[in-house]
Amino acid sequence: MSEALDILLQASFWAATLRIATPLILGTLGELICERAGVLNLGIEGIMTVGAMSGWLFVHLGADLWTGLALAALVGMTFGLLHGLFTVPLGLSQHVTGIGITLLASSIAYFTYRVLLPDVATPPRIEPFEPWTFMAAVPWIGPVLAEQTAPTYLALALVPATAWLLSATPLGLALRAAGENPAAVEAQGLDVYGLRIGALMAGSALMAMGGAFLTMSAFNAFFFEMVAGRGWICIALVVFASWRPGKALLGALLFGAFDAYQVRLQQAVGAEVPYQLFLMLPYLLSIAALVVMARRASYPQALMRPFVKGER
Repeated sequence: MSEALDILLQASFWAATLRIATPLILGTLGELICERAGVLNLGIEGIMTVGAMSGWLFVHLGADLWTGLALAALVGMTFGLLHGLFTVPLGLSQHVTGIGITLLASSIAYFTYRVLLPDVATPPRIEPFEPWTFMAAVPWIGPVLAEQTAPTYLALALVPATAWLLSATPLGLALRAAGENPAAVEAQGLDVYGLRIGALMAGSALMAMGGAFLTMSAFNAFFFEMVAGRGWICIALVVFASWRPGKALLGALLFGAFDAYQVRLQQAVGAEVPYQLFLMLPYLLSIAALVVMARRASYPQALMRPFVKGER
């Protein structure tokens, strides 16, 4: 019992929590922006996968890390645009289109890898982002932040930036209105289609950056299935957060803590308990938290509802 409690007092545990949460923060913010505009983006799993592959590939081919991250975001925007063209002006099923985007993006990522590296048994390594240690001397949180890389700081900064954008800017208010009452937005002379497609592109860029974090910061190579369901977790975290960026950060950190805890608890307990139980733990706890929070969630009223111009 004491070993289980000691884990919570270790700086390495909280550093791992923040590192695990980083791609979830980016992915959840991306999904939240899409859904705030009224479009469910089930393509997130594939977009994170293609973002992970493309960011790593661009750096492997000679780009610097920040350029690789930006290009991964651009690739994500492309898939967001594709999703938007099908679901917004054409009004096709957001569920079916999103799953199609996931399959397409994942397949393109794996196909590109196999075509460019046909005879490679071990994925080539790149030099990932190095930790920023300038805050190491700060009491309490210094040892935690000293192990984090630049994309983690960027993800943390994007949380208040997204909250400010959605709540205190004309663009954010228009985007939220597009997810609540698109007819009223059109009556104000604004383009609902443009707002929704723009939100999908911006959100998909963040999703791809979340995937790129895995290959450019958490690891230094691309592996098949490395996203490992994080996209689906992000969709659940949006509901957990009630479509609010601040609570999205809390949810991502909560899941990251569950995941980091199960790894260390598994090492402390050893072989006395089947390891599969520990692997289930973060998902079971996340489901329990989601059930509690989702009952009070207030979702965008026009979410998943196609909008037709001129229709009342």
